[in-house]
Amino acid sequence: MYSEDVERAIRVALHAHDGQTRKGSADPYVVHPIHIALVLTRHGAPDHVVQAGLLHDVVEDCDGWDVERIEAEFGAEVAEIVAELTEDKTRSWEERKRAGIEKVATMSADAATVKAADKLHNLSSMVRDLARSESPDAFWSHFNGGRDRTLSMARELVEALAPRVGEDLARSLRATVDMLASIDRERRA
Repeated sequence: MYSEDVERAIRVALHAHDGQTRKGSADPYVVHPIHIALVLTRHGAPDHVVQAGLLHDVVEDCDGWDVERIEAEFGAEVAEIVAELTEDKTRSWEERKRAGIEKVATMSADAATVKAADKLHNLSSMVRDLARSESPDAFWSHFNGGRDRTLSMARELVEALAPRVGEDLARSLRATVDMLASIDRERRA
């Protein structure tokens, strides 16, 4: 059973991401933070980490939200994790992804766990969408880094995260990025 604080974070995520969709998909964006919360819960994360997982993109992608508002509504622990995970959208895709990989070594264990759950869901969605796409090129056209850079950055991030998170989560990340590369090869053959 979720706590009232987690339920409140679910409601905020639903409202804040209202009308947003996942990249290259008609899926409501809120499916992503909810899936992250499920992964975190399955891996035994405490409520404040689950809340941060639900809210991890709110500051970055939603009007009217900043770290101070997260702190006021959910407390310092949640706000600190969200702040660690928030990308600077004024930087290029390459700069943001490189900074994210480099930051893994120094981020808190809680932030690394949320980042891993985030990456696992992103990779899982990519596996599903690539398998369903009309062509690999059509699929990869939705990504700023294209095929090669997106796969390379994903693998680098997974390898940076693996020693920071539990064995089960690390294994899932590696298996999913391997599956993405494998499906891409199969679709191109």
